Amino acid sequence: MKKLVYISILSLLLLSSCRSKRVITVSLPQPIMQADSAQLGDTIGLPARLSPMFTFDQSDLRNVRRQPAKGRVKKQQIKKTAPVQKVIVQRGTRITSKTTHVGSAYKGVSRIKTYDFTHRDVPAAFEGFRIAFVSDLHYKSLLKEEGLKDLVRLLIDQKADVLLIGGDFHEGCQYVPPVMAALAQVKTPLGTYAVLGNNDYEACYDDIVREMRHYGMHLLEHKVDTLRRGGGRILVAGVRNPFDLGKNGISPTLGLSPDDFVILLTHTPDYAEDVPVTNSDLILAGHTHGGQVTLFGLYAPIVPSHYGQRFLSGLKYNSKNIPMIVTNGIGTSQKAIRMFAPAEVVMIVLHRLTD
Repeated sequence: MKKLVYISILSLLLLSSCRSKRVITVSLPQPIMQADSAQLGDTIGLPARLSPMFTFDQSDLRNVRRQPAKGRVKKQQIKKTAPVQKVIVQRGTRITSKTTHVGSAYKGVSRIKTYDFTHRDVPAAFEGFRIAFVSDLHYKSLLKEEGLKDLVRLLIDQKADVLLIGGDFHEGCQYVPPVMAALAQVKTPLGTYAVLGNNDYEACYDDIVREMRHYGMHLLEHKVDTLRRGGGRILVAGVRNPFDLGKNGISPTLGLSPDDFVILLTHTPDYAEDVPVTNSDLILAGHTHGGQVTLFGLYAPIVPSHYGQRFLSGLKYNSKNIPMIVTNGIGTSQKAIRMFAPAEVVMIVLHRLTD
């Protein structure tokens, strides 16, 4: 165990010395997790004014045990855990979550994080509505052809009602057509909606827009779309280039009704803190990669956020107490490695709050 600690710390020091505008990641064999409990954040005894800097999701680090050699998990085995989080916030919201470790059943993904999201504004017609959310594929980085196929297969297996994507599709313009063609195989009753990430605005923007139109995907660049089911509706708003606040610093949610259930899709979680996102009930973001290289999931030396560890991964809240789910994403940038920041698919199941 001591050797593992020393190796991990040494790796972090080496990797954190590489300066880059993008995230750096590591892929080492992970211990088999048995997560039975979690906390939204621990502050390790720090003063209250410093605690937001060191808030982290520990859902994969509780009760870590080594499995005996004869009892190792077989290939293709999917391991489920019980619900691990329960939160009630001021906005009439109840949230529980669970983590499903998929093992080797899907090569491109390590786990599925499922959030049961109960809110007073969810229409009765949307009870049990299933949202699949993925971000940061960075195809081809750590995510290669086989991983992309398995990601598509996993998304199909989840039987989502809608697919939401948080941007950063590619690591090269030649990869845009194949990644879009693959994602187009995921058929949901209400379609696919996406925003773009910094990679997508830096290169291949026209290619992405063309491919999305070709496959009937909906690009939400400061737009709001309506999802309808059984006489009810919810709204999905998307942010255009959240790094350019000079042009995009007014949230597309400001003109919406507070009585509607509104999901705000943005590539970076910082946007939900940098500008007022009034009328949003749930924010979905990516970009951080969960730190990509972390010290046992507790601390990331490099986080592409000017809020440090605050919005690293998992269920977070902005200063207005609006819940935000930040995904680790799928792929990697700069280095095709992850360490204690597993690639994941997020599932959100909506429920109407009746009590």
